[in-house]
Amino acid sequence: MVQSSFSTMEADVGNSEKEKNEHSETALGRRKKWNHRRNLIAFWFLGLCNNFAYVVMLSAAHDILKEEENTSGTNETSNATTVSPTFTTSANEDEFLTCNTIGTGAILLADILPTLIIKLTAPFYIQRLPYWFKTLLVVVFAIGSFVTVGLAHQVWLSILGVVFASCSAGLGEVTFLSLSTFYDRNVVSTWSSGTGGAGVGGALAYAGLTSAGLSARNTVFVLISVPILMSISYFIILTKPENQLHQLNNFCSTSSLVPKDDGVPLLSESESKSTQLSLAEKLRLLPPLLKYMIPLTVVYFAEYFINQGLHELLYFNSIFLSKAEQYRWYQVDYQVGVFISRSSVNIIQIKHLWILPILQLVNMALLLSQVFYRFIPNVWVIFAIVLWEGLLGGGAYVNTFYKMSKEVPAQHREFSLGAATLGDSVGIALAGAAAIPSHDHICTLRIKM
Repeated sequence: MVQSSFSTMEADVGNSEKEKNEHSETALGRRKKWNHRRNLIAFWFLGLCNNFAYVVMLSAAHDILKEEENTSGTNETSNATTVSPTFTTSANEDEFLTCNTIGTGAILLADILPTLIIKLTAPFYIQRLPYWFKTLLVVVFAIGSFVTVGLAHQVWLSILGVVFASCSAGLGEVTFLSLSTFYDRNVVSTWSSGTGGAGVGGALAYAGLTSAGLSARNTVFVLISVPILMSISYFIILTKPENQLHQLNNFCSTSSLVPKDDGVPLLSESESKSTQLSLAEKLRLLPPLLKYMIPLTVVYFAEYFINQGLHELLYFNSIFLSKAEQYRWYQVDYQVGVFISRSSVNIIQIKHLWILPILQLVNMALLLSQVFYRFIPNVWVIFAIVLWEGLLGGGAYVNTFYKMSKEVPAQHREFSLGAATLGDSVGIALAGAAAIPSHDHICTLRIKM
């Protein structure tokens, strides 16, 4: 009888322990799922906030300069949603192509050169800085861009604000794509979706606030809330998983890893080498990255040649949209395409990246031919092509980095993703160098409409 009682008690204790373990495992599973969702959300907002100032600053800088020039008695046309050229009128504008030289060369250089310099150099030193410090730098540069442009009363201050926005976007892209290697690879998808959303959201937010009656300056100050949201996303929403990189607060230290509070190493010994690569090792890693970077560079070259050099010239006379309105809606149409494709990698994955530059070059050739020969019958066909252009550009970006997150060895992934961001910036810089003189030359020709 006593033995039976002991057996029953042992069974009850065993069942109790089993129930506790099952409950603990269920709670742990729910916590992991919740943390995973938090990380996806955090990276989406990091992508959105990272590119937001980059999108808004060009418009704001020009609008504020317009206010100053109007005050001093000059009058200059500006676009509220993007850096758009002014459109002249003439007696024969319905017979021949008319356009103005793009007067934004300095702004375009201020927009891309700082990003290019950061991406070119950062992978070789930036891993020595802790992520919290790099995030603060991104936030400070973004806030600095809004404040500087909001207070600008001179051209050089306005351009300086654009430089700050460019530094913020370039440093942020290198930082957060490198950071993504310590999380589930799906955060690359949500990051890319967020950066695509910045194009649409930035243009709509700026245009909406100014259309509601706020001045350009006040709108810029309101949008300081965006980099503040970035800091919330990183420091509050984003979790700190066991294999995330935590670097020493004293970033001058030779060690770039610290153990968790419980003493468990954050990375395995082989993975930790990713933060201790020598300069020679980093240089040896660059040639294998060219298969990812070259297609991205070509896609962005063709894409920005279209955007900077051809969009203004693709207008139609005597339709429901003016020339300036057609230009603005081309930009919105393009940003919608980018947003859709940057959000699509979990649905459609493109394994052969070389297909995308070929298709984008076809777009460039098609639209360049349209400028000279005017064979496309109506504006809706152009809208379809521009949407397709955005889809290809966004698709090249997200598929490149998603593919790298799967194919690059774990110990090299942090450096490699940061270095590969150079691809799109080189493409944009080359496109700017080619598009501005090409556009100017086309404007000197008498092209029959």
